[in-house]
Amino acid sequence: MSVKIISVAKQLPQYSRQTQDIIPLLDGWLEGQEDRFVRKVKKIFEGAAVDKRYSIMEPTEVFTATSFEDKNDIYAREAIVLGEQVLQKALAKAGWQPQDLDYIITVSCTGIMIPSLDAYLINKLQLRQDIVRLPVTEMGCAAGISGIIYAKNFLQSNPGKRAAVIAVESPTATFQLEDYSMANVVSAAIFGDGAACALLSSDERETGPEVIAEEMYHFYENEHMMGFKLTNSGLQMVLDVDVPETIASHFPDIIHPFLKKQHLEINDIDHLIFHPGGKKIIQLVEELFSDLGKNINTTKEILRLYGNMSSATVLYVLEDIMDNEPQKGEKGLMLSFGPGFSAQRVLLQW
Repeated sequence: MSVKIISVAKQLPQYSRQTQDIIPLLDGWLEGQEDRFVRKVKKIFEGAAVDKRYSIMEPTEVFTATSFEDKNDIYAREAIVLGEQVLQKALAKAGWQPQDLDYIITVSCTGIMIPSLDAYLINKLQLRQDIVRLPVTEMGCAAGISGIIYAKNFLQSNPGKRAAVIAVESPTATFQLEDYSMANVVSAAIFGDGAACALLSSDERETGPEVIAEEMYHFYENEHMMGFKLTNSGLQMVLDVDVPETIASHFPDIIHPFLKKQHLEINDIDHLIFHPGGKKIIQLVEELFSDLGKNINTTKEILRLYGNMSSATVLYVLEDIMDNEPQKGEKGLMLSFGPGFSAQRVLLQW
């Protein structure tokens, strides 16, 4: 039973700023801090390889002191708007109707909603009353690929069915105004808001890249590497400086055994569909692949244009590659990392 990705769509929030226009806003946030620290923070923003990012809030509002409740209310309101818009886009690209969906997976880690986003989308688009729901809330940047894995497993057991994976993220809603740690600074410099949706099907008549294989890889004793701490002021970023080096030390074990199980090597992969976690991780991956004639140019370009939008970002990379219509038989390797610490992998074939 084959499972294919039929369409991918993205949706951006209404507000945006070039990085150069955000730098002046830092002066207000950093008022009273040492000059050396202020210069360091600005250098991090300028060197983050992110030219522009989008937000559910007007940028000055991001740097305004409000409560966790206020920021989360904005997150919940805008998540519903973005989720509806991006699902409608993906359905239109696939030529599907809302009632065609059998399974809806929503992924997000940057706010709290109960009921979850999928419940609102069922009502907004009048999805079927017997649709199966799965909200995924705590897998961070890895959740976009996690959602595809869950959808594939469901569809493989249910021939002729259709699923939607919807990722909606607003890292700007988690920005901590009183936190001057490097984790908060770096996350503010690289993250942006956005939504994406991938539609999958186990109907043999439909066309798209087939999900050939999928696996998760869990790093032992590394729960501290990445995530959020729930505080009175909101979701406080946890981001260990050793993340790139930790990924590098595990990279061969993440990639090669997974491909070997499919009787493949990295040279057999035509498209590297990697989550752009940040500039350092991109540089690390480029160094690891530099001798193999492979590149992650699409990943770099998505980071430059939008920043890291957590779980949604890898789907932006996938959409760009799918829109360029790979040749029949070409293969793609999807990869993202998230809290746990873990790596998610999906192998595609056109």
